[in-house]
Amino acid sequence: MDKKPFDRIFGAKKNRRLRLRIHSDGGGMNQDQVKEKLLRIDGNVPDFSVVFSGKESKKVDGLYKPDTCEILIHNKNFEDDGALMYTAIHEFAHHVHFTSSAAPVSTRAHTLKFWDILHRLLFRAEELGIYDNIFDRDPAFAALTKKIREGFIAVNASLMKEFGELLAEARALCHEKHASFEDYVDRVLRLPRNEARALISIHRTDVDPAIGYENMKTVARIRDDGERKLAQEAFLEGNSPDMVRAQFRPQPQAPDRLGHLVAEKERLERSLENLTVRLAKIEREIRELGGR
Repeated sequence: MDKKPFDRIFGAKKNRRLRLRIHSDGGGMNQDQVKEKLLRIDGNVPDFSVVFSGKESKKVDGLYKPDTCEILIHNKNFEDDGALMYTAIHEFAHHVHFTSSAAPVSTRAHTLKFWDILHRLLFRAEELGIYDNIFDRDPAFAALTKKIREGFIAVNASLMKEFGELLAEARALCHEKHASFEDYVDRVLRLPRNEARALISIHRTDVDPAIGYENMKTVARIRDDGERKLAQEAFLEGNSPDMVRAQFRPQPQAPDRLGHLVAEKERLERSLENLTVRLAKIEREIRELGGR
């Protein structure tokens, strides 16, 4: 990836391991065919271009250039259309994110909102039959996923929920004995206080362990009972953590792009003013010390 600021170019890291099989008409896809597939996934976007570099890159598989709305793909990196298309969807997610955001996209390209967009695009592409997800299709992946989910994720989550019940019991006992629960957690159990509170909340809200421990914490943090139930259902239906967090996190006031830009301009002007004052002070000290 070219060493330029992230607000100028967004890049997808090279990933030789990921391989998704694409339904195509045979042969390697060209850039026009890639764009046509992307527009099938989401056609309600400003125009963009897809460009094959005709080269291989050891750093990244693709780039998105927001200034020109260009998706650049190092097509010589790929052995099949599946991995190429995954990279195209990744860069397309940057385009959707960049052009749909009311406020300027931050220099940190891979934000929660970006991953939410990317995952929704991937699910949509899969629904349309543009590609088959290898993690579902490949028997080795399917077997390993089943083992991880049933033997570790669900089991660990159930244990942590039971742990939360015991911590709630410990808190009640501390209250009964006029002892500090925080001190018990800190010095006896030697647990982070925030983690102890999260575990108690999981027990109190009765979150389903099937969604996994970290996702249980996400659901338990939602105060509204109805919203919490919907978030749990979203996890059970297969939504990614980023999708659920983006949907159910507290929504800030809708950003006003003009207001945001005016505020940014004022911030930069203040910074320039402070730097000018600082520069004048340094120049004065240099002159006093006999320098130029």
